[in-house]
Amino acid sequence: MTKTYDLTVIGGGPGGYVAALQAANLGKRVSLVEADFLGGTCLNRGCIPSKTLLKHAEVIESIEKAKDWGIETGELTLSFDKMKKRKDDVIQRLRGGISFLMKQGKIDVYHGFGTIEHNNAVKIESPEQKETIHAEKIIVATGSTPAIPPIEGLGDIQYDTSDTIFDISKIPDSITILGGGVIGVEFACIFASLQSEVTVIEMADRIVPNEDPDAAKVLLKELKKKGVRVLTNTKVERVEESGSKKLISCTDKGGNNRAVETESLLVSVGRKPNLSAVQNIDLEQDGPFLKVNNKMETSQPGIYAIGDVVGGYQLAHVASAEGIVAANNACGEEEEIDYKVVPRCIYTLPEIAGVGLTEQEAKDKGIAIKTERFDLAGNGKAISVGETSGFSKIIYEEKYGEILGVVLVGPHVTEMISEASAFIFLEGTIEEAAKMIHPHPTVSEAFYENASSIYQKIKRQGVLV
Repeated sequence: MTKTYDLTVIGGGPGGYVAALQAANLGKRVSLVEADFLGGTCLNRGCIPSKTLLKHAEVIESIEKAKDWGIETGELTLSFDKMKKRKDDVIQRLRGGISFLMKQGKIDVYHGFGTIEHNNAVKIESPEQKETIHAEKIIVATGSTPAIPPIEGLGDIQYDTSDTIFDISKIPDSITILGGGVIGVEFACIFASLQSEVTVIEMADRIVPNEDPDAAKVLLKELKKKGVRVLTNTKVERVEESGSKKLISCTDKGGNNRAVETESLLVSVGRKPNLSAVQNIDLEQDGPFLKVNNKMETSQPGIYAIGDVVGGYQLAHVASAEGIVAANNACGEEEEIDYKVVPRCIYTLPEIAGVGLTEQEAKDKGIAIKTERFDLAGNGKAISVGETSGFSKIIYEEKYGEILGVVLVGPHVTEMISEASAFIFLEGTIEEAAKMIHPHPTVSEAFYENASSIYQKIKRQGVLV
């Protein structure tokens, strides 16, 4: 007899499993279909393994920096096997946690590839068996896969993507990263600390082109200090084998040709949606992504989509938020997604975090804004820990002083950005941020000092209503 569920979720990543848990908490009979491991790309091939290795990179940099502080450890040795084992242990522990939550929520988990058929049937295929289940409502949370650019010769050589780079057997002497976006610069920091010779090639005029230009400038300076070579405004034309190396032929903005020789190649130019689950039904698309409304519902009633398959931010925490909204609507509780406050985090060394409107976005909306930044060079905690490269920047509405956006660069700012998020969510003002007592000494004081400096200035000018 075919099993029937109130809701079936296809994809067990941070959007899918959160959606399944939300529906189960609402008393629904729920199933989840996952072709690989629970946790999706984020846990198994993305956020968690990369942040684990970035912690290793941070420790390595701290040891090197400590030599100037009178703390000497002798020659530094690296065991890549032990690093990988710790990374795998972290993943296994978190996988187990998700599996426990599924059992606790009485959610039936099917291991296999899920495909939606007509009349809300879901066909599940695995090497062991094929079966079909039915669901009143369905959430598609199948994520994305690395995008591969049409570069001549790329298909003829061995290269890695963000999905495969964690499986390498040894630290390469040299590595070239195609793409200077979030993923690319994080891996640049990892491999630079592992003493690889790192080159980053980016087509845009700067790295992390979607983030604040000042933040990108600070990060570029720090990457160069680490010995990373960064080529911007550069297009890769061709790749080929050159003995035991790979030869990358490029052209810069001025039309000049250059070649980069490297042992390893990491292709990190973005991700494309995985639409395998919906190939047999006709759903409206928005470009390559599934089109959804504010309730995360697709063009077919009763079928929802969340996470990377719908595009947008393509962040794990956004997928989780979308999953809760989709589950609530699928269970009869109406809710709309609100993207007003979405933290953006880059886990480089130093870290970058932003939330709310960027300067350019505010200007494009025609909002009268002002911005001001406070550099960490004036922050006591940053000075004491030797990490003064960074700043706090606040973007605020000129008339009433409402905080519209914040950019932070420095140590552990990905933890600090939640304070700024709360101010924006609650429509907080410069005055309120300036009057809130912060602990001393902390890096978070930079946000307070930033707000306080602005408040003193606008009080003198008497510009606020």
